[in-house]
Amino acid sequence: MAEHSDHLENFLNSNPDIEVFEVILPDLAGGLRGKWVTRDKIRKVMEGGLKLPVSSVAFDVWGRDAEEWVFNSGDGDGMCEADSRTLVSVPWAKRPTGQVMVSLRELSGEPCAIDPRVILRQQVDKFAEYGLTPVVASEMEFYLFRDEHDTLGRPVHTQSDRIGGALATGQTYCIDTMADMSELMHEIRDACTAQHLPIDTLIKEGAPSQYEINLFHSPDALIAADQALMLQRAIRGVAKKHGLLATFMAKPFGELAGNGMHLHCSVLDQQGNNAFDDGTGKGTDLLRHAIAGCLHNLNDSMLLFAPNLNSYRRFQRGTHAPLAPSWGYENRTVAVRVPADAHVATRIEHRVPGADAHPHLVMAVLLAAMLDGIENKRVAPEPLEGNAYEQLPPTLPRYWPDALEIFRESEFISRSLGTEFQRVYGIIKQQELDTFDQQVTPLEYDACL
Repeated sequence: MAEHSDHLENFLNSNPDIEVFEVILPDLAGGLRGKWVTRDKIRKVMEGGLKLPVSSVAFDVWGRDAEEWVFNSGDGDGMCEADSRTLVSVPWAKRPTGQVMVSLRELSGEPCAIDPRVILRQQVDKFAEYGLTPVVASEMEFYLFRDEHDTLGRPVHTQSDRIGGALATGQTYCIDTMADMSELMHEIRDACTAQHLPIDTLIKEGAPSQYEINLFHSPDALIAADQALMLQRAIRGVAKKHGLLATFMAKPFGELAGNGMHLHCSVLDQQGNNAFDDGTGKGTDLLRHAIAGCLHNLNDSMLLFAPNLNSYRRFQRGTHAPLAPSWGYENRTVAVRVPADAHVATRIEHRVPGADAHPHLVMAVLLAAMLDGIENKRVAPEPLEGNAYEQLPPTLPRYWPDALEIFRESEFISRSLGTEFQRVYGIIKQQELDTFDQQVTPLEYDACL
């Protein structure tokens, strides 16, 4: 607690102009809930004196209560537990602002069973029981649009061709196209520096107006997930300051590439060595057990990797979005890739999650699946070579209702992430699905009216 207090005092002394703090509680649907507090109240927050309803973590994507659950629970309060490691300034805010991320505890003192940060921390603790430490990193794809819409309500690209006409390509990895956005990209990088977000590379991705920013790996999966969420917020905030709209929507355009969130994960042993490294690049038995766990539980995990109706539009043949449980070395058509790298960096790259997925929940279910493979010594199939789209039939859930049903019935989800989380998350997603079912799309009017 003294270290916690010292960190806050050092931060306040270093940022004497900050007037207000955003206290941020990530909810299950990926929204950021919480309160603004003035500078004189931040000590109370850091000491655990702030309450929020437990239902604050159980809103749907529109910020609505999970009606089937909220009143039966009594809608009681929980206590906010601040993480001083997330205490940073908000450089894109118009007035001097700070932010800090919190988790919830029940009034009894028990961790909240449906808090995404708590769920991830529990998976890290399970690895620790085996003397293992997951090392995690994320790659985040996003689109940058103008803050306007065309006559059909679609977003408007920021990228155009060199004569100002229609877009034919996204100019993958193009340095000149990155330079066109240099002012914005440099400000994003500066914001990441101010918020201690260890970004690696900035990339022009394959679709028009699409980019990618990668984070360095972290030996603390909770910090890695916090950083992924904070990176998304920084990108959105800086883009808005420039009059632009950044989106991590999985598939903004049906004919263009979707936004993925690829997860990289290795495991350290008690001596700090990579437990996946056998000195050959092929990897240890532990690596293959972890891969087998990922593949065995992939269908059950799909609702967390693809949490929205739009998420499933990303899974199309030949789009670098996997369609079946598969793995291979240096193969971008499979679900779980082992990238070519130095032997000491041998790791898993999970390619299924979309950028619209919740970083804490996808990392939690990734670790749970890996641990299931390790505990049960599951056997991975032979690594796939060549085009997975041609060799394997699509077997992953391709539609939201199917993924929801599998999730709700999953013994793996119940055992690994908790029955209460499984129940509440299922209620939230059913509520969202029911809302979409009530909508009639313009295409239906065009076809049938």
